[in-house]
Amino acid sequence: MNFMIIAARELKLGFRNPWAYSFLALFTFFSAAVLLIQSQTRIEGYTHTTGSLLNLILYLLPLMTILLGSFAVTSEKEEGGWQLLATYSLTSFQLLLGKYVGLAAVLFAIVGVSFGVSGLLGSLLGHSLSVYTLAFFYFSSLLLVFVFLGVSVWIGAWAKNRWQALTIGVGLWFVLILAWPTLLIALLGFLPYPVIKPALQILTAMNPAELIRVFMVTRIGGGTSFGPEYYEWIRWLNGASGLAAFVAIGLLWIAVSLGLATWLWERGRRRDG
Repeated sequence: MNFMIIAARELKLGFRNPWAYSFLALFTFFSAAVLLIQSQTRIEGYTHTTGSLLNLILYLLPLMTILLGSFAVTSEKEEGGWQLLATYSLTSFQLLLGKYVGLAAVLFAIVGVSFGVSGLLGSLLGHSLSVYTLAFFYFSSLLLVFVFLGVSVWIGAWAKNRWQALTIGVGLWFVLILAWPTLLIALLGFLPYPVIKPALQILTAMNPAELIRVFMVTRIGGGTSFGPEYYEWIRWLNGASGLAAFVAIGLLWIAVSLGLATWLWERGRRRDG
């Protein structure tokens, strides 16, 4: 399969990329620091420590993923790699899917090593996460990474060069991660009261970072911190179908992102051609 050849190529390039190791060291350092500065000897459930680790994941992993993914795609335009690859029987979708799979494997390793080293250090020094909590954070982080990797691919397909990808990526990260609560409160303030609750639920589903945050906090026992507006969400996410539906929404985000990226890439090819 052609896309697997691209994935293998991207995997090699990813492990040669100094940015990947910089993000690995950064995420490992801060996640280990979060575990080591707390006073508990056994961490499970929703606590100050798990809340801090969750914030670290939500702030750092999307930005790391957006930068690595968008730069990898725009490099094909800047360095002329696509012109060479286009001489083979390779479609735009196969190219982007291959890059997605290869980058996903690189990020899978980065997140796995980071959590492994952090968990080992915490365990050796008597400040360890429970096995369930560590596994839950790891797999939830992977879903967050895979969703934002899809977003990064369409950013790379849209941008003309790395600087434009950097501007778009950081801007989107700022809106979805940092400015989202303020924007959400400001928007809901203009709506009539009966509409606020359904609008809040729809807007939450539209932001993958916020949706994953609600899911993670709810599944580790902190759902009541969201207030009564999220009662239906909490009951749903804690139910038998909550996990399956949540994963399905994540896969839908990935599929839509790759579809949009393919359309943008094809449009760029026709315009340049």
